[in-house]
Amino acid sequence: MDAEALPRLDATVVIPTLDGEAYLAAVLDALEAQVFDGDFEVLVIDSGSRDGTLPIVRARPWVRLHEIPHAEFGHGRTRNLGARLARGTVVAFLTQDAIPAGPGWLSEISTPLASDVAPGAVLAVVGRQTPRDGCFPLLKYEIQGIFAAQGPFDATTIYPRSGDTEDGRNFYSDVNSATLRELLLGEIGYRDVSYAEDIAFARDVLAAGYRKAYAGRADVTHSNDMNLAEYRMRMFEEIIALRRVGAATAEFGALKMLAHIARGVLLDSVRIVRDPDYGFARTLYWLGVNPAFHWVRWRSYYRANRTDLGDQTAIDAASLEQHRERRRSEQA
Repeated sequence: MDAEALPRLDATVVIPTLDGEAYLAAVLDALEAQVFDGDFEVLVIDSGSRDGTLPIVRARPWVRLHEIPHAEFGHGRTRNLGARLARGTVVAFLTQDAIPAGPGWLSEISTPLASDVAPGAVLAVVGRQTPRDGCFPLLKYEIQGIFAAQGPFDATTIYPRSGDTEDGRNFYSDVNSATLRELLLGEIGYRDVSYAEDIAFARDVLAAGYRKAYAGRADVTHSNDMNLAEYRMRMFEEIIALRRVGAATAEFGALKMLAHIARGVLLDSVRIVRDPDYGFARTLYWLGVNPAFHWVRWRSYYRANRTDLGDQTAIDAASLEQHRERRRSEQA
């Protein structure tokens, strides 16, 4: 049924899924427990899951399920579809592995949004992420640093319209975000890009004269489960995607790359030794393993900045998403 013919709600939580059985049940259970002053729905858009994702969703009849062919998925395209299907005025986005940390998540992520669409209003809200236990130190400390820089964890920070759009106000992540359905269906929708659709959306919102808010209390537990090879590919495709949407990525030579690696290893080693989450054995393990993540991070950054954006063959060969697509096709 056309979403316009259905009764309107205050909010819709949209979750794109593909083989998301590892964390999806916990995500949906956390959403069922939300305390929200209004009516909301949960909409899962699945693009061809082969694992236990669909049974998990179907076991919860209060969740709306919309299925699309795998070939029709796109990070921006599918989120625009979610807005069209949504019954809520507010559209909040989660990924299939982002677990709301408390019952007030939906209220906190939606509260900063203005009731009318006018220049100067807050129309993009990004929430906090807390890394999972077991997240490798480089990523753990990066996540903690990114969100500490956004504003206090116990408050909402509203960024002014003016200023350099390359500073912290331009950060955005659809792991945990919210906007207005009216905006996505009208003036500013998501770009149909292969990656970094969230960064592109934030840039478009700011360029149109609207504001972004950081909801520190809208916390989710999330960090990507990746081995060293997967992290290498993910970093490569992230830099390629940022270049394609016009975000600044600093270029540097081989010596500067080595300096970045050395600095990162040194800083993280101090953090690891002081980290109360690690016992003696785990501290020794990460002191030995974490430097390899710094090597692949900055090596991938260096390579991605030197890759011709028109060389799709080279880009696909080094992309994590394309690697997973190839492996998925082989298993079909």
